[in-house]
Amino acid sequence: MEYRYHTADVFTDKAFGGNQLAVLPDAHGLTTEQMAAITREFNYSETVFVLPPDDPSHTCRFRIFVPGREIPFAGHPTVGGAFVLATTGEIALDGDETRIVIEEGVGPVPVLIRSRNRKPYFCELTTAKVPEKKELSYDPGLIASLVSLAESDLGLENGNAIEGWSAGLPYLYVPLRTRDALQRARPRADLLENALKDHWTSEIVIFFKDGDEYRVRMFAPLVGVPEDPATGSAAAAFAGYVASRSSMRDGRLAFRIHQGLEMGRPSQLDVEIDVAGGSIAAVRVGGASVLITSGTLFVP
Repeated sequence: MEYRYHTADVFTDKAFGGNQLAVLPDAHGLTTEQMAAITREFNYSETVFVLPPDDPSHTCRFRIFVPGREIPFAGHPTVGGAFVLATTGEIALDGDETRIVIEEGVGPVPVLIRSRNRKPYFCELTTAKVPEKKELSYDPGLIASLVSLAESDLGLENGNAIEGWSAGLPYLYVPLRTRDALQRARPRADLLENALKDHWTSEIVIFFKDGDEYRVRMFAPLVGVPEDPATGSAAAAFAGYVASRSSMRDGRLAFRIHQGLEMGRPSQLDVEIDVAGGSIAAVRVGGASVLITSGTLFVP
């Protein structure tokens, strides 16, 4: 069987930056096992398989795989997949702004596609779920050791803490004191296996607040992603961490995340949070993408 595919760099406006993504725009006929094998063949952080929607009012359905398993939601496949389908004509554009709905395991995900002269340049998802905090406590020294750091490298002052959040996929957020600590961090898969294999999540996000922006790294070696250059689902959940520390009762919070710099694949993720009555009403994550390749995949 022959299947068309495209690859894109996501959360960047420059080729060979951002997070790589493979997209099969028509995955009809592929089994789950074949999708998993194709994902390992590309060996990107994620691969997207596009199928018809279950609800005809929606645009399409995405099945998203990391090298180790299928996942119910991810940001860079949603943003990048929408960009690829719009760029290749699989999704018809409706002027400068096109709104679609993509079915994913987490539920329907609205996506806004912005275009200039019929060419997409920015896609933004709205999460199907607002971020939720997991009420667990953590040993700071142990968590620091999982990324080859000392407890003194953690930035646990001024109300910061090690916390778990999810907006469809769960992550453990670890604040750091300095940019140097962020750069020195290295995941210890052996320690992660022992400490977090059967935990609520084994995926760790370390971050450093740099002025009004954030520098971030995400490690997930237990699901086949040693480090991710851009993680939209983690950015969405991080909105909960940020909003919970804001005094805003009503309005909009916005910030930018820089990720992938230590990997040589710089990425920018723009996050917006709508706050109503002191609670999160909506979270949006967006960015640019670049189409890189198109071709044919031969599946036995």
